[in-house]
Amino acid sequence: MFLRSDHDLQAAGGAAALSFARAPVAAPAPIERLRAALHDVDWTPDLGSRIGTRDWWRGLITCTALIGGLYTLMPRFEPMPGLAPAPLAGSDWEEARSQAIAPLAWGATSGRRMAANDLVRPLAETPERPIEERTATFGAGDDFARVLQRAGVGGAEAVNVTALIARAVPLSSLKPGTQLDLTLGRRPNKQVPRPLDAMTFRARFDLNVAVSRVGGALVVTPQPIAIDNTPLRLRGIVGQSLYRSARAAGAPAKAVETYLRALATRLSIGSDVRSDNVFDIIIERARAATGEVQLGQLLYAGLERDGRKVQLVRWDEDGRASWYDATGTGERRGQMAMPVDGRLTSNYGVRFHPILGIMKMHKGLDIGAPYGAPIRAAMDGVVAFAGRSGGYGNFVKLVHGGGYASGYGHMSRIAVNPGTRVSQGQVIGYVGSTGLSTGPHLHYELWRGGVAVNPRSVSYSELQRLSGEALRRFKAKVAQLLAVKTGA
Repeated sequence: MFLRSDHDLQAAGGAAALSFARAPVAAPAPIERLRAALHDVDWTPDLGSRIGTRDWWRGLITCTALIGGLYTLMPRFEPMPGLAPAPLAGSDWEEARSQAIAPLAWGATSGRRMAANDLVRPLAETPERPIEERTATFGAGDDFARVLQRAGVGGAEAVNVTALIARAVPLSSLKPGTQLDLTLGRRPNKQVPRPLDAMTFRARFDLNVAVSRVGGALVVTPQPIAIDNTPLRLRGIVGQSLYRSARAAGAPAKAVETYLRALATRLSIGSDVRSDNVFDIIIERARAATGEVQLGQLLYAGLERDGRKVQLVRWDEDGRASWYDATGTGERRGQMAMPVDGRLTSNYGVRFHPILGIMKMHKGLDIGAPYGAPIRAAMDGVVAFAGRSGGYGNFVKLVHGGGYASGYGHMSRIAVNPGTRVSQGQVIGYVGSTGLSTGPHLHYELWRGGVAVNPRSVSYSELQRLSGEALRRFKAKVAQLLAVKTGA
């Protein structure tokens, strides 16, 4: 029979069996019993639950004890005594006030003031500065001597200086806005004007003029400025707008307008130029050694499209500027350039009229363009009519040579008068939507012998060609322009 516990052994009287079953275990110390009892106690119960139970009261006592201990250990902040300086008075206050930064209303001063003593002698008059630096501006229609007199130069000396300068540079070439920098010297008394000791000004882009007094006499010295006349070449992608892309590349507005007019003599800007084409522009440029830059006329108008190049070079002959391609072929006589930069929205022929709702002959081209865009003459001519004309709205009719005439309708504003002679590319009005129109566009018609014809069917046969010595010089100029590096 097996015994299952010590209790069973004792109950059976088996004290000897207990002695060899296991060693006696010592009773735990009181401190250990207390530690074990406290270890099983939850001193921080949730005070939001089981409210009123023994565990809840024990947690409340614990919380209160912690708060009390924190309050007991909290440091005491007592006010610290501070010492304020004694207020200043007398000379000490005056000394401090003279050196302090304060508003005038509080008695501030800019420094200590000292009264005059016996060593000070009053002046009979205020002394003048030994020299004075002044500037004067040459205005439109101004007289050079009068400008000097306004700056304080005496009348006789101003006339003398003007005569000296006129020998070095024509005064008529001075541009309005030219600034004169003058140095006026000491004068013997206040009743006479100051003498001119020195003067400098920019007479031209490539010339400075200096006036100086040497040995009592005025001497004029021209000072030439070195100029680099390398043209400016700009290239770029056409993008959404040829005009805006060229302007963003750095071309001035006037040069871009000339560029567009030159291209318009060979192609239609609105329909033949695409966003992936590359424009090539060369402009006159003068760079002074002093850093200034001047841009002049357009010299070269190029466009790369579909693997082909349009290369137009400005050629001045007999006082007239013309555009020739790289082979020496000039402008096409009688060519009808596109009158507005836009896109073709309706062609020549029978169509369904968008307003009348019937099939009707459309005797011209509709070119969509922004409201207010300039409309230019397709070729040289005379204004035969300019005014309101029924469904055409504001309408202009031009009569050209060879029995041709052209019409421009739906304008927002007319810019020419009847009887006026206009040249190709001249602005004659602005795009609008007057008359029978569904939106801003130009209605462009062309008549030959009084009969309306398709403006796109006109043939161009008359050309200008260079030959001989003129062609040789032209090709040399083309080679020189094409050798210019982009952005150089």
